[in-house]
Amino acid sequence: MSLMDNLLGILRVRVKRGVNLAVRDVSSSDPYVVLKLGRQKLKTRVVKKNINPQWEEDLTFTVTDPNLPLTLIVYDHDLFSKDDKMGDAEIDLKPYIEALRMELSGLPEGTIITTIGPNRGNCLAEESYIRWINDRIVQNICLRLGNVERGEVEIELQWIDLPGSKGL
Repeated sequence: MSLMDNLLGILRVRVKRGVNLAVRDVSSSDPYVVLKLGRQKLKTRVVKKNINPQWEEDLTFTVTDPNLPLTLIVYDHDLFSKDDKMGDAEIDLKPYIEALRMELSGLPEGTIITTIGPNRGNCLAEESYIRWINDRIVQNICLRLGNVERGEVEIELQWIDLPGSKGL
């Protein structure tokens, strides 16, 4: 079996920005984000001396199992020691995948398809909306980082269908 036989599509994750991240150096931090989906692991660039970094970076993952969570970990880059962890979050992709499987088309711009509220079972800092934007289904997410004293990271999910893949 080839990768294309199991491939459902591509998930593009735009890592937008961090808000009020933890200080891990003397007066600031040098944060970067690591995203993991299954065995795939990608990271953003380091933003020097900034607890409110703007990344605006797209990271793309091949999706073969829609049930796998997307894991986000923020680190502080250190030159002479191990990078310090600055919090983490887990994103359940199932609501987004379910919206994609509705096979919607031609909706008015900005239409809200699904709303996911923050609760004890997720890492949402506020309501997350799955919307119809530019003829695509997009989810904007503000994550409250766990295992740290403070910090949020904003990301956006977008799906890319691949010709020849299994599809959703």
